[in-house]
Amino acid sequence: MKKIEIQMTVNGDIFELAVSPTDRLIDTLRQDLGLTGTKEGCGEGECGACTINIDGKAVLACLMLTVQADGATILTIEGLQKGRKLHVLQESFISESAVQCGYCTPGMIMASHALLKQHPQPDEDLVRQGLANNLCRCTGYERPVKAVLAAVDNYKERADD
Repeated sequence: MKKIEIQMTVNGDIFELAVSPTDRLIDTLRQDLGLTGTKEGCGEGECGACTINIDGKAVLACLMLTVQADGATILTIEGLQKGRKLHVLQESFISESAVQCGYCTPGMIMASHALLKQHPQPDEDLVRQGLANNLCRCTGYERPVKAVLAAVDNYKERADD
């Protein structure tokens, strides 16, 4: 199958790649770029474990072809952390004990990140809506919602996030 040349910015770095037209973005991120923080749960767009941010919006990487990301700006869970400094959402998920097995956590954090970019002062209902596409079998959702709400006050102080 003929490869297609694309360019995308991932976590601030520009990548020029030759990809197959059938390559899924999640596979390109994990296998070609080594960004394994993005998890594949169901592979069908039902669980939200593969949520990343593309051009500021929450997107399911398992449902997107890599060629569709040509020219896009992508942020994964690895891109939130600045050096050794965790992002305020990562800190909040830890401090609020919103991490159980951790498999869904990157997707929840990335969904929350996109939500807070669009709605910097969400109420509980809006946070629940923002996390509605992320399934978790461990936390019961109370702690992740609490973690996002706890991050709101600190979020606006860190404009670089």
